[in-house]
Amino acid sequence: MTDVTRAIAAATSVAAALDLPANGAVVLHNSNKLALRLTPCDVLARVAPVGQEVAQFEVELAQRLAEVGCPVCPLEPRVDPRVYTRDGFAVTLWTYYEPVTPHTSPVDYAKALEQLHAGMRKADVPSPRFTDRITEAEEVVADPDRSPELADADRVFLSGRLASLRRAIDDRGAVEQLLHGEPHPGNVLGFPTPTPQDTPQPDQTPVPQPRANPAPRKTARRRTDVAKMLDARILTAGTRIVLTHRSIDHWATINDDGGVVLNATGGTPYGRVDEAGAVVRGTKTCQGMKEWHIEDETGTRLSLRTLRDQAVAAGLM
Repeated sequence: MTDVTRAIAAATSVAAALDLPANGAVVLHNSNKLALRLTPCDVLARVAPVGQEVAQFEVELAQRLAEVGCPVCPLEPRVDPRVYTRDGFAVTLWTYYEPVTPHTSPVDYAKALEQLHAGMRKADVPSPRFTDRITEAEEVVADPDRSPELADADRVFLSGRLASLRRAIDDRGAVEQLLHGEPHPGNVLGFPTPTPQDTPQPDQTPVPQPRANPAPRKTARRRTDVAKMLDARILTAGTRIVLTHRSIDHWATINDDGGVVLNATGGTPYGRVDEAGAVVRGTKTCQGMKEWHIEDETGTRLSLRTLRDQAVAAGLM
């Protein structure tokens, strides 16, 4: 980020308005986002220009990962867990811990990531697929204005290589799950199990499996909330759900694996409500548990997320 001074002013202003004393700020990391330690309140602030961030996604993802026991840095408990805007910047506030990266062994770091990924298999959250990153790279390579230093021969080579790698990974048919983003110095904390400081920036990426493993189930690549609701008999196979997009109702049916079959197309079920919702909306991602609803005999609609939360509160899940 280039406008560091204004970003720091925005973060300290937000903190002060929330009765968190913030007379100073230490820059911990500066990339597409600015990570700051606000003092003397000892709060970690993540700051990015509005429209160039995914702050709301990060907040929701952190909450969901914490629910399933992932080792992630919690949001600052003294304020509401949400995105604050000030002077064109989006600011989120997190618990600050002293970084101990130089003292964390590779084995401990690997164990923390293993625990994180185990929890991420349980978190049903919308996420970009790894192919989105490949598409972005292909667009840059194909546009001389965005990659003027590439020679023609290099441009041809990279375009072909990206396309062949995409095909090779897709054809392998491996089980897919969320993965933590790229690590950098300062994003590991020292606890009995080291904790990744950053909220993960996940991609839905194939994870290599031993050849001896049985073939994965086609619809439930990991136990989604919908599948768990089926197990708890909160939902039943054949339940109809609806997503309203641009004033049009799109209906689907839940199958016995927790997959979603779109009524308009039929065919192979989508493994997650997020995927089915993204197809309906024509977007890369969708908060499926929020967007899909059940409808009772009176026409009253209830989101799958609300239904799940009510079941959890009642001790049914």
